[in-house]
Amino acid sequence: MDSDDLAALHLRCFFAHPRPWSAPEFEDLLNSPLNFLLTRPQGFLLGRAVAGEAELLTLAVAPEARRQGVGSALLRDFAVASQARGAAEAFLEVAEGNAGAIALYAGRGWESAGRRRNYYAPSIDAILMRRRFTACD
Repeated sequence: MDSDDLAALHLRCFFAHPRPWSAPEFEDLLNSPLNFLLTRPQGFLLGRAVAGEAELLTLAVAPEARRQGVGSALLRDFAVASQARGAAEAFLEVAEGNAGAIALYAGRGWESAGRRRNYYAPSIDAILMRRRFTACD
C-alpha cells in the first residue's frame, strides 16, 4: 500500500471524526524511521516505537471486512513489531463514541488509561488506552 492507498482506505473508515488523513500526511509519517506500517488484506495499522514505548497511530479496516479478524490480526502484528523494536508497552487514543474499536482493543488486552478532552473536536473526547506487552504476545 502506498500513501494514496492508505489515504483512500482511511477516508472510507473515518469519513467524519476523527478526520481522515491525507496522502501527504501518510507520506510524511512513512518517511520517519520510527514509524512502521503493517498491512493485511483490507486493512492497515500505522505505529511508532521509541524509547521503550510504542504508539498505535491509526488502525483502519475496510467497512466490509470488519468483524472478520483483520483488526485482531493487525493488533497481534503490532505487538510483535513493537516488541521487536524494544517496546515494553503501547498507547493509543480512540474516540469515546467508537464502541466497536474500544471493544476490539479491550479484547486484545488494552486498558483505559485516561481521557483527552476535546481531542478530536469540541465535545469529542479520546479515550487513552494502554497495553503492556508480555513474552506471550
